[in-house]
Amino acid sequence: MRAARRAPKGLASSATIIIYINVDSMEQTMARSRTTPQDIRIEKRNLKFGRDVPMRRWWHGDDAGRTAFYNALSSTFPVGEKFFMTAVRHYRDDVDETLREQIDDFIYQESMHTREHIVFNQQAQKAGYDIAPLERRARRTIDWAKTRPMIQQLAATCALEHFTATLAHDLLKDPAHLEGASEEPSKLWRWHAIEEIEHKAVAFDTYQVASRKLTRFRRWLKRSVVMAATSVRFHYVIFSNTADLLAQDGKNDLRTWARLLSYLYGKPGVMRKLLAEVFIYMKPGFHPWQVDDRHLLEKAQTSLGLDNHERMAA
Repeated sequence: MRAARRAPKGLASSATIIIYINVDSMEQTMARSRTTPQDIRIEKRNLKFGRDVPMRRWWHGDDAGRTAFYNALSSTFPVGEKFFMTAVRHYRDDVDETLREQIDDFIYQESMHTREHIVFNQQAQKAGYDIAPLERRARRTIDWAKTRPMIQQLAATCALEHFTATLAHDLLKDPAHLEGASEEPSKLWRWHAIEEIEHKAVAFDTYQVASRKLTRFRRWLKRSVVMAATSVRFHYVIFSNTADLLAQDGKNDLRTWARLLSYLYGKPGVMRKLLAEVFIYMKPGFHPWQVDDRHLLEKAQTSLGLDNHERMAA
C-alpha cells in the first residue's frame, strides 16, 4: 500500500486517503489476475458446413424465435470478425513471440468463421430471409467503431470476444441451447464455440500489452467503459435484427417474443448469463481464463469427430 498522498484542497484528507487506498488495492488485485494457460492450443481447422444440405427456414426446432436469434447473430459475424482481426493485427509487432503466434492462429480461426457464416447467411437468404438490412445495421455500428482510436477498437474487440466466449461456453455446456436444431447448423455453431473458447484471451492479452503505458486503474477503467457501451450497442443490434427477421415471418408479436425471451433469459438462459458476465468482466483482476473450460473443448471435439491435436491444412 502506498503512503497516503496529500489531500487536494477542499476535500477531507480522511476521505481522500480512503479513495487512494481503494485505488491502490484495486491495482494490486489487477496485478494478480490469471494468465492464459501455457498449454492452450488454438487449432487451425478448415471445416465446411451445409454446402450440400438446404437449410430449413425454421432450422432451430421449427421455432421462429430461436431461428431468428441465431440468424441475427450470424448476420453480424462477417463484418464483426473482420473488425476483430484488424484490431488485434494492429498490435502484432508489439507482443512477444508466443502471443504473436496466438494472434496468427486467432486471425486464421476468425477468417474461417467469416467464411462459414457468409455461407450460413446465404443459406438463410435461400430459405427466404432478407439478410441485407441486418448486415447493414451491423456495418453501421462497425463503421462508427472504426472512427475511434485503435486502443478503443481493441477494447471493443475484447468486450465482444468475451460475449462470444460466454455464448460458446454455455452452448457447449448445456445441450438445451441447440436442442432440436438441424444437424449442419448445430455442427457449425458447436465448431464456432470450440474455437471461441480456444482463442478467448488473445484480444485481452494483446490489450494488456497495448495499454501497458497506462496505469492499471486507467487500463481497467477504459476496458470497463468500453464494455458498457459495447453491451448496449450489441443488444440493440441483435434484438433489432431478430425483430426484423420475425417481422418477415409475420411473427413479431407478443407471444413469439415471450417464448423467445423465456428461452434467452429463463432456461437455458444464455443472454441472462451474458448480462451477468458483463459485470464479471468489469471486476479488477479479470482475465478470460479465470474460467478454465478446456474440459468442454475435449467433449465437444469428440462429439464432432475432431482430433484434439490435429491442425488441418487450409
